[in-house]
Amino acid sequence: MKRSRFTETKIVSILKEGEAGIPVPELCRTHGISRATYYNWKAKYGGMEASDLKRLKEIEEENRRLKQMYADLSLEHKALKDNYKASRAESIGSLRH
Repeated sequence: MKRSRFTETKIVSILKEGEAGIPVPELCRTHGISRATYYNWKAKYGGMEASDLKRLKEIEEENRRLKQMYADLSLEHKALKDNYKASRAESIGSLRH
């Protein structure tokens, strides 16, 4: 994933400038960003403070860990089911002979 040249803290400070009344075209020109980027940031980070950003990062990290745990457990579960089916088929096959 491409990394931004701006940190979340810097993005929030740019958005705060916009909330303070600086026109969006001037903000975009000053910071070298497009209007689309500004509005994407506003949709994602609008109204946030630095403490909110820290909590957001913590939640994203926890979500990543939980998704990884789920994926690992799903693979284990599938392997156990496949192993059980194979051993059961062998047992039934040996009973038929």
